[in-house]
Amino acid sequence: MHASAEPRPSSDSADDPRIWLVIGDKPGDNAQVEIVAEALGLPFETRRVLPKKKYVLGKPFFSPSLRHLDLSRSDALEPPWPDLIFTIGRRPTMAALWIQKQAGGRSRIILLGRPKRWANRYALVIVPPQYPVPDDPRVFKLGLPLMRSPEAAIADATAAWRERLADLPRPLTTLLIGGPTQPFRFDANTARKLLTDAEEAAGNGFLYVSTSRRTPPDVVATLEKNLPDNARLYRWSPDSADNPYQALLGLSDRFIVTGDSISMMVEIARLGKPLAIFPLPYRGGPGPYLQRLFATYLQQGRPERATDRLLVAVGRALHRIGIIGFARDLTETHRILCERGWATRLGQGFPASGATPADELQRVVERIRALLAG
Repeated sequence: MHASAEPRPSSDSADDPRIWLVIGDKPGDNAQVEIVAEALGLPFETRRVLPKKKYVLGKPFFSPSLRHLDLSRSDALEPPWPDLIFTIGRRPTMAALWIQKQAGGRSRIILLGRPKRWANRYALVIVPPQYPVPDDPRVFKLGLPLMRSPEAAIADATAAWRERLADLPRPLTTLLIGGPTQPFRFDANTARKLLTDAEEAAGNGFLYVSTSRRTPPDVVATLEKNLPDNARLYRWSPDSADNPYQALLGLSDRFIVTGDSISMMVEIARLGKPLAIFPLPYRGGPGPYLQRLFATYLQQGRPERATDRLLVAVGRALHRIGIIGFARDLTETHRILCERGWATRLGQGFPASGATPADELQRVVERIRALLAG
């Protein structure tokens, strides 16, 4: 991976576009951008932009801006401006649009994910299945997100941890825990239900529970209080130098993942490991329902009924001013993984290991090369 803000190598061809990766603080998102850029085979520079503390979890209003960033911890964004920007996620994309504005519109943006606003400002939108964005010449739809595991890092971690985990009863089941995300909730009651179901799935083996950056403190406390005898809990910390995640990817027999974490689910599926998904419950109240309703109409073409056409118009107007975006349906990824035999829902056993999803990376690279050539 290229270091942040490094100069372009002197061996670059004068015809090579100047490429920036504008990424943030989410490793799963960053990895997708890096995978695509490295597969493209052209020199690039990385600009890592980090949010202010209140926007680590809070969502800033979407606009071409740097106001949400902690500029003292972020890489410098200054000319010469890039010809091409790869980005992902709300916070880095806001910075990418700001860069495009400073460059007088000359910087083309390749977005991985859904456009929050102004879909016409992106040269290419690479969309995973959880974002049902309408068909468009600038939209490239994926069967699954482009996450994959770093094989060398997993091999090193496996070797380092093998003896430490050798005495654990088999099968070793790893429970990977994310956190709440719209429109789902993840509270203490959900954590108790998850732990009960995971303990049953682990059977006579061992359950290794690992939290993550997004796991709320009350969920961690609930896990600690209710941890079964045949289980171990790793509490994620930004200061921890002993994270077992990559070792567990190599050494565990099977996995349970909370349904909010698309990156962990797809990563395990691509390893061919048995996977069970724990779907999170929906939040109550009309807000999430109404947002999903208008977002659904936003994705439609021109319906026949006048009422539906009105709702489409309302949805698009709300999208333009930034109140709603294209709907995100995490359960669509669950459905794909389960229907194709790469996962099950927790409580339905585990699928057989070995089968892995097809790799779409080369198709993505070909589409980007066509864009550059055009």
